[in-house]
Amino acid sequence: MPYAIDVPRMPSLPIIGSPARFPLRRIFCIGRNYADHAREMGAPVEKDTPLFFCKPADAVVTDGADVPYPQATADLHHEVEMVVALGAGGRDLTPEAAGELVWGYGVGLDLTRRDLQAQAKAKSHPWDVAKAFDHSAPVSALVPRAQATLDDATVLQLSVNGELRQQTTLGDMVHSVPEIIATLSRLFALKAGDLIFTGTPAGVAALHRGDRFHAELVGVATLDGRIS
Repeated sequence: MPYAIDVPRMPSLPIIGSPARFPLRRIFCIGRNYADHAREMGAPVEKDTPLFFCKPADAVVTDGADVPYPQATADLHHEVEMVVALGAGGRDLTPEAAGELVWGYGVGLDLTRRDLQAQAKAKSHPWDVAKAFDHSAPVSALVPRAQATLDDATVLQLSVNGELRQQTTLGDMVHSVPEIIATLSRLFALKAGDLIFTGTPAGVAALHRGDRFHAELVGVATLDGRIS
């Protein structure tokens, strides 16, 4: 079938140890999944009603590329997160079945235009302009699930210009990965290629042009980058 314009390039992520790439379909994110971060933002933790939002797949920044400082903000914030890639999909899944959808893991930054988010919150507006902007999702290369060892003691952390900014363990998540996937599957038809940002701990703060960041899901994946 001919198309009226050139077909956009499919966003994808590198895979550690493989020349193949992981194609991206959608990016889902969960908010307030670490109680300490919810508290620092002055928000409640609601176990029964998790907060979800989305980013476009082409918001990813990969392969060590610089992250352009976004337009329309004077307060860009970092939020380090474990990233989960799905290799299969489904609807209305149990947590046990949902966990089997995981293809691999990585680490990423949910970049946020905090001033625009504050304005949206004050007016009870959606967060899209604060979260879903261009280049708002730097992500590491993915590690296949079979090659990754994770447990509640696995450390997630971020340093900026050599200074530790955020650090937690996966056991501090309010909603586990299987719970996140199961809940999403009751809201969306999940499919292979979906990416899930699983929440950030306390310590979010501003990034500026020239800052260098090092994000790490310790023992699994690392992400290094620069704000340009």
